[in-house]
Amino acid sequence: MIDRSDVMRKIHSSDTKPEKQLRQILWHHGLRYRKNYRVGGTRVDIAFTRAKLAILVDGCFWHGCPLHYRRPKTRQCYWDTKLQRNIARDKRNNNQLKGIGWHVIRIWEHESPENALQIVLSAKDGSK
Repeated sequence: MIDRSDVMRKIHSSDTKPEKQLRQILWHHGLRYRKNYRVGGTRVDIAFTRAKLAILVDGCFWHGCPLHYRRPKTRQCYWDTKLQRNIARDKRNNNQLKGIGWHVIRIWEHESPENALQIVLSAKDGSK
C-alpha cells in the first residue's frame, strides 16, 4: 500500500510538466528568460527581467481553477483551508510584484503551450 506522504513527496513546486512545456516553446521562439527567479519575497516560475514580466504557472487543483478544481471528498476542512491559503498567497504575491513595478501573468496548467505563448507575447509587447 502506498503511503500518502510518499505521494505528496513526489509533488514538485517547480519544473512541473506545464512549466517545462511553456519554457520549451518560449525558448524555441527565441525568448530568453530566468526560471525560478526571486523577485522580492516571491519566486517566479518564468521571469523576463528587462520587461519586468512575471509568469506563474498554476496547477488547477492547488490554486482552485474555476474550470477544473474538484473538492476532495475526504478531509474537506483541511483542503478548504489549504486552498484558501494558497489563493490568499497568490493575491499577496500578485500585489507585491505589481507594487514593485512588475506585470504579472498567471497561466493555468490546462492552458495549451501555444495559447500561453500568445498571452506571454502580448504581455511582453505591451510592456515595451
